[in-house]
Amino acid sequence: MQWNEINNTITKTFEFNSYLDGIDFVNEVANLAEQENHHPDIEIGYCKVTISLTTHDAGGLTDKDYKLAKLIDDLNI
Repeated sequence: MQWNEINNTITKTFEFNSYLDGIDFVNEVANLAEQENHHPDIEIGYCKVTISLTTHDAGGLTDKDYKLAKLIDDLNI
């Protein structure tokens, strides 16, 4: 599944076998976000997590967003 670009934001929904698997993923994303000092919006649902990235202070997408998206994709989920 690819990241979708809508209104200066890239978004992707990840699906998991259990709710807690999604929570574990969110914790990994949070650690990456802290390392990169770039924090996504995260929506947690039952067995689904949606990540949205944009650079608010730049008013749209920047290299920071695409870099974090790649790092998230590289997680072993």
